[in-house]
Parts: sequence; C-alpha cells; structure tokens
Amino acid sequence: MGTTGIPMAGRKRATPLHRSSPRKRGPRAPSTKELDSRLRGNERIEELPSPNLYRLMAWLSPSYPVGAFSYSSGIEWAVEAGDIKDADTLREWLAVMLAEGAGFCDAVLFAHAHRAVAAQDDGALRAVAELGQAFAGSKERHLETTAQGNAFVEATCAAWATPALDRLKEIWDGPVAYPVAVAVAASGHGIALQGALAAFLQALAANWVSAGVRLIPLGQTDGQRVLAALEETVAHTAARALTTGLDDIGAAAFRADLAGARHETQYTRLFRS
Repeated sequence: MGTTGIPMAGRKRATPLHRSSPRKRGPRAPSTKELDSRLRGNERIEELPSPNLYRLMAWLSPSYPVGAFSYSSGIEWAVEAGDIKDADTLREWLAVMLAEGAGFCDAVLFAHAHRAVAAQDDGALRAVAELGQAFAGSKERHLETTAQGNAFVEATCAAWATPALDRLKEIWDGPVAYPVAVAVAASGHGIALQGALAAFLQALAANWVSAGVRLIPLGQTDGQRVLAALEETVAHTAARALTTGLDDIGAAAFRADLAGARHETQYTRLFRS
C-alpha cells in the first residue's frame, strides 16, 4: 500500500491528452532507401544539356548571324514557276534537294572537312575548302554558301574561338563554304561528326521549309509537317555522305539547280537566292 492508504492497483491512470488537430510538420526528408531507389533509375533525374549540344543549337539557330533567312536556294523561282504550290510539292522538292542536290553535296563537304581537322591534315582541309567554294552551280549559289560561311567563321571566332578555325584561315585565304565552316568549328570543339552532320542537315532543311512557308504561302503547322516528313531523308543523306569519297561528290537535282540559276533574273524577289 502507498502512503495515502489507497492500493496502487486502484489508482486511475492519467488519460493522455489528444490534440484537436495534428501538429503541422515540414516536408519529410527522403530516406536512404528512397535515395538509393532514385539513383538506381526508378525515378528519372534530368541532366543538363552537354556543352556540345549547346554549341550546335547556338550555331545552327536561325538567330546566328549568318543571314540564312535571306536565302531560298532557288525555291522562290520554283514557287513562281508553279513547281512548288503546296505542302506536298514542297516536301517532294526538298527531299530531292537534300538527297540528290545541294544538301547531299554540302553533307559530303562537311564530313571531309570535319575529318581533315580531326586528323590535323592541312592538305586535306585546304582541298575541301577549295572544292567547297568552287562547287556551286550558279552565281547565287556561290554567294549563298560563301557569304554564310564567311559570316559563320567571323562570328564563331569572336564568340566560340577554336584553333581549328584559325588554322583554316592560315591555310586558305579564299571564300569559305558554309558546310566547311561549320564542320571545322564542330571538329575543333570536339563535337562528333555524326551528330554534327545530322544537326547541320536538319537546320538546312528547316531553313528551306521556312522559305517555303513564306513564299507559297503555307501555314506554320503545315510547314512543321513537311519538316517532320523529311526526318528520314535527312538521316539517310547523312549516312550516305559519311561513306562518299570527295572524288565521288555530285548532284542529280537538275531542276533545282536550274531554279537557282533562273532566280538571278527573276523580276520580283524576296530572297537573295
């Protein structure tokens, strides 16, 4: 018995207090098990784009100061002549330009310029640079590729300097074709050939589609449908260019080349080519 004379077993136990509302707590920290689960890939963790991807997106953006928006590669004449009049005919025309015309030739030049820089072969690089500026079927085609190429070299040397571009300027003092300029910069920055070439061709196709959208005219959505339809053509053109020797370069898009030549005397023009 206790000092009060009341048996211990008979005492009432204190009733625990219950809060009217649960205490608010902060966010619960993840447990070690949960963190391990995330690291194993059960929860996707986003990664920032690599520097190479960032550079390609910058160089091939419509905002890069090369003036790509002012060239149509003869599409303007094809629209006036009635060869291109809607989304389907634009897609068909551009597919030929990519696979058999200027797109393929540019892709071959790109591949060989990239490899020449990687191999530090000045002779091969000079040969590609010389062929690139000479391999143009008309005056406007020459202007289109060299004006963009020279502008690309100057802008990239100022903002994304690489010894590869400096070396190009030392061994070649003539106009620089656009695909050669982009390839030299990509190789100089250590960007792999396959990805760089595919990105270059996609940007080329996108610029042509943009010209068609403005000229036909065509709705923006239809323009994106055309670009989407050219995805496989871009991939096949890039793959074929990677296995084509410089001596085997050539085009078979006669109507597109003719359009580029006839654009020079077109009465009303929005574009420079």
